[in-house]
Amino acid sequence: MNAIVVPLIIAVALIGTPLFIIILAGAAYGFWSVQIDLMVLPIEIFRLTENTLLISLPLFTFAGYLLSESKTADRMVNLTQAALGWLPGGMILISLLACSFFTLLTGGSGVTIVALGALLVPALKSAGYSEKFSMGLITTSGSLGLLLPPAIPLILYGVVAQQMDIADVDIKDLFVAGLIPAGIMVLALWGYGLWSQRHQPVPLTPFVIREVLKQLWLSKWELGIPLIIALGLISGWLVISDIAAITALYVLIIEVFVYRDIKLSSLPRIAADAMKMVGGILLILAVALAFTNLLVDLQIPTRVFDFIQAHIDSRWVFLLCLNVALLLLGAVLDIFAALIIIVPLILPVAMEYGIDPVHLGIIFVANMQIGYFTPPVGMNLFIASYRFKKSMTELYAATIPMMLVLMLVVLLITFWPDMVLFLVR
Repeated sequence: MNAIVVPLIIAVALIGTPLFIIILAGAAYGFWSVQIDLMVLPIEIFRLTENTLLISLPLFTFAGYLLSESKTADRMVNLTQAALGWLPGGMILISLLACSFFTLLTGGSGVTIVALGALLVPALKSAGYSEKFSMGLITTSGSLGLLLPPAIPLILYGVVAQQMDIADVDIKDLFVAGLIPAGIMVLALWGYGLWSQRHQPVPLTPFVIREVLKQLWLSKWELGIPLIIALGLISGWLVISDIAAITALYVLIIEVFVYRDIKLSSLPRIAADAMKMVGGILLILAVALAFTNLLVDLQIPTRVFDFIQAHIDSRWVFLLCLNVALLLLGAVLDIFAALIIIVPLILPVAMEYGIDPVHLGIIFVANMQIGYFTPPVGMNLFIASYRFKKSMTELYAATIPMMLVLMLVVLLITFWPDMVLFLVR
């Protein structure tokens, strides 16, 4: 039977069958082959509804979709330009911060490239930077905000880890742990930009306090979003779902009734688009958790650990191999699919090596965000190619130097756990 069913599942996967069907088929066949009643599948899927963290997912996603439809991008760019344009490489730092901030608000790196690409690439070119560098910077920095709260990948990692019942992973700890690594990534790319463009004559924008105050006033309501999240995390009075609900309501009010960037008539469409994305994630998550329990029943994580331990006796070598594997996976898998499918396999193994699950989560997401623009099939490369109307080979050449810089930062994140966990402790 294996000779027929397994190749059949692979074949339907190759022709583009939705991922949740492939995972569900694999889980059903696995349970059937070991003579476990298939009623276990709906039971395992229903278990997902017990996780209260999932309430935050549609709320944060809805807030992100609202912000992506508004003129938030314009206001953020104008504010950072006024505040930081006087610095050497100020326009580089402005682009990095604007992309990071917009991605943490919207949760999507592709959205950032589409929304900010038309603003920032011309601005970088007019400031004196080459077109190649400008495209590479925006394509690369589009995913930087995935380590900043309220990052949906970090929420998903925490949900998957908690559903496995082997690690007590607090979402707040993941949010706090991502702050320093995200900051180092931004500074590393800024430093690389200063060095690589050192021969370009780049004029500086004078610092005018009146202009800064003007842009602060125009952006004041959106600047309250990270403040709400930060206060909620620091105070300890609110759980993640509370923060998500307050954030979604706040964004709805400011974008519809204060800025009036979004019409009331557009809300049903935006909500539907947001929930389609959430529905897809939840569907994959539900069937993947059922598949994960099959793997546990078959003792697959234990066997994987025994195999790895037989060949790798150092946790540092394991982490190095893990980084390579995650970079490759990030280039071919969407970050949400990778989190749901791969985390259940590597988390038990990593904990056997004494790796903190919060540290592992940051390593995982940091690698995945680089995978977004890793040749040959990183998703951001395709989005940027369409957005900037450039060939894929041109984007490869533009992004590879910056990808190497971020890979060095990932190694720092990997082999200096105290730096990642400092704020958590």
